Parts: sequence; C-alpha cells; structure tokens
Amino acid sequence: MSLPEKLSPEKLYKTCNPGEFSFRSTADLDGPIKATGQERAFEAIAFSMGIKHDGFNLFALGPNGTGKQTAIMQFLATIAPLAPVPSDWCYVNNFKQPRHPGALKLPPGKASTLSRDMEHLVEALLTVIPSAFSSEEYQVEEKNIREKFQEHQAEAFEDLEKKAAEQHIALIRTPAGFAFAPEKNGEVLKPEEFMSLNKKEREAIEKEITNLKSAMQLIMVQIPKWQRETQEKINELNRNIANFAVKPLMAELKNSYASLSEVIEYIETLENDIIENFDQFLEKEPDPREMLLGLPAGKFQQKGALLNRYRINVIVDNSKSEGAPVVYEDKPACQNLVGDIEHISQMGTLLTDFTLIKPGALHRANGGYLLIDARRLLLEPLAYEALKKALRTRQIRIESLAQLYSLVSTVSLEPEPIPLDIKVILIGERQLYYLLNVYDPDFSELFKVAADFEDELPFDGDGKLAYARIISAIAKTDKLRHFDRGAVARVIEQGSRITGDSTKLSAHLQSISDLVREADYYAASAKRKLVKAADVQKAIDARVLRSSRIQEKIREATLKNSILIDTESEKVGQINGLAIYSPGGQSFGHPGRITARIRLGKGEVIDIEREVEMGGPIHSKGVLILSGFLGARFAIDQPLSLSASLVFEQSYSGVEGDSASSAELYALLSALSGVHIRQWFAVTGSVNQFGQVQAIGGVNEKIEGFFDLCNARGLSGKQGVLIPASNVDNLMLRSDVVNAAKKGRFSIYPVTHIDEGIELLTGVPAGVLDKSGNYPPGTVNGMVVAKLKEMAEKIRKFTASSSNDED
Repeated sequence: MSLPEKLSPEKLYKTCNPGEFSFRSTADLDGPIKATGQERAFEAIAFSMGIKHDGFNLFALGPNGTGKQTAIMQFLATIAPLAPVPSDWCYVNNFKQPRHPGALKLPPGKASTLSRDMEHLVEALLTVIPSAFSSEEYQVEEKNIREKFQEHQAEAFEDLEKKAAEQHIALIRTPAGFAFAPEKNGEVLKPEEFMSLNKKEREAIEKEITNLKSAMQLIMVQIPKWQRETQEKINELNRNIANFAVKPLMAELKNSYASLSEVIEYIETLENDIIENFDQFLEKEPDPREMLLGLPAGKFQQKGALLNRYRINVIVDNSKSEGAPVVYEDKPACQNLVGDIEHISQMGTLLTDFTLIKPGALHRANGGYLLIDARRLLLEPLAYEALKKALRTRQIRIESLAQLYSLVSTVSLEPEPIPLDIKVILIGERQLYYLLNVYDPDFSELFKVAADFEDELPFDGDGKLAYARIISAIAKTDKLRHFDRGAVARVIEQGSRITGDSTKLSAHLQSISDLVREADYYAASAKRKLVKAADVQKAIDARVLRSSRIQEKIREATLKNSILIDTESEKVGQINGLAIYSPGGQSFGHPGRITARIRLGKGEVIDIEREVEMGGPIHSKGVLILSGFLGARFAIDQPLSLSASLVFEQSYSGVEGDSASSAELYALLSALSGVHIRQWFAVTGSVNQFGQVQAIGGVNEKIEGFFDLCNARGLSGKQGVLIPASNVDNLMLRSDVVNAAKKGRFSIYPVTHIDEGIELLTGVPAGVLDKSGNYPPGTVNGMVVAKLKEMAEKIRKFTASSSNDED
C-alpha cells in the first residue's frame, strides 16, 4: 500500500491574488451589489411577491447575519414604488352606536384632508350656530311662541274668573295655587259671615264652587299639553334655525367629497346629529365642580368635546407615499401589529372613545409589505395568533386585550374591521421554520413560500467581486476608509476561512461587516487613507487575541504537564486526538490524549465516556462503528475474545461527535498489535465500518491547535497531523502554519483509509490479505490477528480448565 504524501504548502491555503482586480480601491466600485449564489432565494422572493393568491406569504430562512433582510428590502425597493398607493383609512364616530366606530376608506391623502375639513367645520359651527340663535329674528319668533302660550293660559283663567264673578265667587291666587271664595258687594266673605248664611245659600255657593273647581281642573289638565305644543314649536323653530345655519357649510363639505359615497353618507349622518344636538355648540356656563377638579372650562372644554365627537381619527395616511408601503416591525407585540384601543383615566374611571384607537403595523403596511423577525414575533404573547387571524380572515380587527381576557372591567370599543391586503415576510432561522412547519398546522397554509438563503458563496470571480462591492457599500454607508486591492483580497481569504472551505466564501455578511469596521479602526490608528491588508490582518489577530484567554490557559496547563499530552515519544495504545472548543462563539482546537486498553472478554468495546454519561450519542455511535469494523475484519473465522476500553483522558466536560473515531481505532489497533504509535502525530477524522476515513468539521482549528502546542515546545520537523483526504478542500490555515510547512517543520497528511493512517502512525506496514486469506506476519493486521488467536486460545483453555474443575 502506497502511503499518502504530505500536502504541499499550496494545498494548505487558497490565496486571492489582488492583481486580478481591475479596481485600485473600493472607491472605484459604484455598481449595485449582486449577491451571487443566492439565486434560489431571490427566485422564491420574486415568486411570493408576485403571486396574488391567499397564503403565499414568505418565510426567509437562513442563519442570522446572512443579509436576508437587506436582500428582501433591496428587492422590495425595486417593486414597491411601481405598485399603486393604497387607500387611506380612518375611524369616525358611530352616532347611533358609539361602541362600534365606523371605518372610512378614502383615496390616498384624502383622510388628512377630511380631518382638517372637519376641524374647520367645527370651528365655523361654533361661530355660526350661536350667531343664528342670538339673532333678532330668532329672539322675536321664540318670544312670540312663548307669549302665545302665556296668552292662551291667561285667557283661560280670565274666562274662568268672569264665570266665577257672575256667581259672586272670587278667584284668588295664593302661593299654594288657586282658590275660590264667595264674595258680597265685591268683598270676600269671612268664614263667620259665610257660616251665618242659611243652609240653602251655603249649599248653592258650595255647588258653584265645586263646578268652578272642575272647570279649573280642566284648565290645569290642558296646560301641560299647551306647554308641549309650545315646546314643539320652539323645537321646530330651533331645527329650522340650526338647519338654516348648518346647511350651507354641509353643502360645501359635500361638494368636496361628491365622488365618495361612503363619505357623503357619513356627512349626512353628521349633519343630522349636529342639527339634533345644536345646543352643544351654544356657549354654556362652566360647571363649578369641573373647575374645582382643574378641568378646562368654557369654550375650551366645549370645543374639545365637539372636536372629539366629530373628529376624524386618521389610521392610515398615505398622502406622502410613493407606491406600496414597506414596513419592518421591530417589536411585533400584539397591539403593535393589529392596533390598540387606549384608555384615559378620569376621576378614577378608565374612559375611551374612537379617537383613542391606535393603528398597528398591519394598518401601515396594508396594500404593501410587512417584514417581521419570526423569533421576536413568537416571543410576544398572542402576537403570532393575532397575525394568523388577520391573514386568515383578511381583515384587521382591533380588540382590547385587557377586555378580551377580563383584565379590566371597563367597557371598551368594537371598531369596524378594516379589509386586509398584504404580503407578510417572516425572517428567521431554519430550525424555527422547520419547527413551525411540523407543529403548527396553520403555518404551511399561510406561509407557502420559503426563501432558503445559502450560507456560502462560490469562491470564484463573481463571488470575489460581490465581496468587493459589499466592502465598498459598507465603507460608503458607514463613512469608512476604502480598501485597496490587497485589503479586499485579505477579507476574501478570511471569508473563505470562516466557511471552513477553500472553495467557498461566507455569506455571513455580519462577520464581514464587523471585520471591515475593525480594519478601518486600525487603518485610522496608523493614519492611513486606505485600508491595507496589514490592517485587515491586525483586526483578525486582535479578534483572536481578545478571545484567546481560555485557549492560552489550556496550553499553559499542557506545557506544565498538568494536562498530559506527549508530542515526542512512541507509546502503545495511546494517541493524540483533536477536539474543538467554542467558548463565546470563537472556536479553537487542542489535542487530547486517547488511550485504549484490552483484556480477555467477549468482543465488547467499552466507551468509558458513555458509561459515565459524559459521551453524547454521536460519539457513542462512532465507538459502536469501531466494533463493527473489528468484527468484520478480524472475527470472520473466530470470535473476538477480548474486551477493550476507550477513554478521553482528562476530559471533564463531556465528549460529543465522531471526529475522534479514527483516532480511537488507531489506539485499539496499537493496543491489540503491541505496535507503538508516534506521539508527534495528532489525528482527526471519523471512520465507517469499512475503515474509510470520513470528513469532519473544524479541521483548520484542530490542526492549528496541535501546531501551537508543538511550536511552543519546539518544532522538530517530524510533527504533523493526519486528516481525512476529503477535508483537503477545507484547508485555510494560518500563515505561520503554512510557513512551517514550507520549511519542512510541520506536515499535514491526507488519509483515505485506516490502513494508510496506521502505517504513518507506526512506521509498520498495515498488511493486506494474501491469497490464503491471511495477513503477512510482521504487519499491524497480522500482529492483531496473532494476538486475537492467542487470547482466544487462552479463553478456550480457561473455559476447559473451569469445566474440569466443576466435574
């Protein structure tokens, strides 16, 4: 078997040649940013925004920082201005049912105009109506009506008084009312005089008085009727006067909105209410109780009440809009989405009216596009359900949450719902999208389109130019220094490093933006007009330094032998594996000692990490795969008569992943064969049951972690790392590692199979089956087979001896 050769330095890092750029600096770039590699997502966005059927709302999914929101906003900026401007909406008083305010739809810009017109109307009515009712004509007419009532009443009493006088009976007015008394010679008889009359005369007088009282009773019964008739005439007069005063103003208002039938209908209702309640426009004396409470009095209070009653509460004003609205709701609480009904406290009571209805994001975005962060939406109580309800019913219904859930006992409003025509765009992580798809049956009905943003861009001409334009846009937007070609090339290389793939560039624009801003800081410190590659490198180094405390502490403990890692000798059943640590989002690698021990047993490979519940399921799966490999290779003709134990030495926080399974297998093969493993190598890579070494993640950090330890102890030229051959394209190593490889002081070997790795690690051939099905003696596999046969024989003899002893 031919051994893999160490990788050339050119394979360890993919450079970006600044000379291939046609620009001198990013200041020369002014074209649009083209996010190459996101065609699938852009096609989904265009489809969702273009189709007009229900339920085709969009969910943009991908990692945070990949520019999902920016890309969507840029797309909407191209189509929204071409769309028609949506209608204005306002709430008005429902004079018949004040708890159910009405909604008015008006052409763009007309709602604010109507609101101003209504304010001017109230101002005019406050002058016109009092003037009409204080006019001489009104005063004369009202006086005549009241005088006619007085005359009618006086005539009735005069007739009764004449009739009584004919019978020598006087009509006397007293504080308690009217009374009748007999008179003689024009003088009212005294009681003793009346009693001195004979009985017949007294009875005659009493009879007449009774008749007169009956007549008086008839008059008193008629008086309320005459009063009602008088009041009806006065009311009729008031209506006529109010109508006369209001009609010209209302006619002028109707002419302004003649083409809007709903507005005309409202104005007519408004006109009737003003005429019926004209007295509210007449100046009233201030209420002393209100003055004691510090409330505004007189005209100010009167005007405020009228303005509220006849106010136009503009919910949506598109007077300054161009095209369809695009709204991003940063805090998608329920009331911020569908609107709210506010209350004011007055004398210990919560009050509300239609003027306290507040719009939500759905109102502002109606007829256009609404963007919401999905995670923030789900964190707000009831907000997601409110959004779904609005989309299902295609209308915005404002409900008081406090009233709905009986949090307060005040009477609230039930405004008329507003029709909804909108495209909603949720932005979130992939996991959130998949969870909603599985657990919410409504989600797939309302968000039928997914725009799946790529995590990576191709490392080609288009991708590099896209990076350059992004850097240029950031510099112009944030007023930073522009980058020269070398600095752009270094950012591109770091973008590839972030992905862990030399053929790709990171689409995580947040990381690139942060690097651009940090590099500008160091260029400013150096007083440079353009950002250089050295500034970018300094920003990268500074970022690593800021998060390297834990890494340095672990390396320091290793150098002091508090953590035992051997990088010089050769040992049986011991190997250096590579692990990744990610505290605070910054990853680094460090070697860890893996040991294997064997004994007589029944073919089990014991994962000590799993036994003590420190190993995760993926790591445990990797160890079980080792059992499959050992059984298939060495237990075809005989059972595996061993028990083996594997452990990560000095691990205290758990182990997960299968990237150490190849290292564990090498340690087992060494323990079985007795062949020493060279400790100046470290190993990473997973393995399958056929012994093939498979790709793993974090290969750059793992290599650099072992290199840092070896470099701290002194590079001897023989140290190196074995990696899966399928990870070669992922290599974007630090410059110091690449330089050490150029000088032959550190090596990286690509391995495709366990047999290649064990030969590199031991210097002993792995061994291949000959024609008779045996491994050659002196090879690793041959020594493993010999050891297993020896152990099987020992078990056989022990079993036989035990049986004889029992007999």
